[in-house]
Amino acid sequence: MSTMIKMQVIGNLGKDCIVNTVNGKNVINFTVAHTEKFNNSQGVSQEKTTWVDCAYWTDKTGIAPYLQKGQQVYVEGQPELRTYTKQDGTPGSSLTMRVREIQLLGRKGDNSGTPNTDAVSSNRQAAAAPAGVDDVADDLPF
Repeated sequence: MSTMIKMQVIGNLGKDCIVNTVNGKNVINFTVAHTEKFNNSQGVSQEKTTWVDCAYWTDKTGIAPYLQKGQQVYVEGQPELRTYTKQDGTPGSSLTMRVREIQLLGRKGDNSGTPNTDAVSSNRQAAAAPAGVDDVADDLPF
């Protein structure tokens, strides 16, 4: 049995996703921002935002229209740390994830309290599509 690292993130998309084809395979690229609120050692409220660049390799691209800026998602997959050289010559790094599962939760500022629990996964399929997608249901992966 092989070992792996698993990462789970709940956050909001920073911009609309992009669907690309690489070597004949579809990949949906998007960035998720997770903001953590905490008190520092002086008791002052602080926020820290972590950005995760996500790549979802799938033929089920019907979810792409719903991966828009502000959409809250749950993503699960394998993390990777990428290093690069910034324009000023200094080293930089970014946190990336090869997504295995994505779940739509809601929109930023949506206080309905009822998250959409329909999941899209390479391992399982949800029972129903999100509300308002009946007209394109034939193209959806769930």
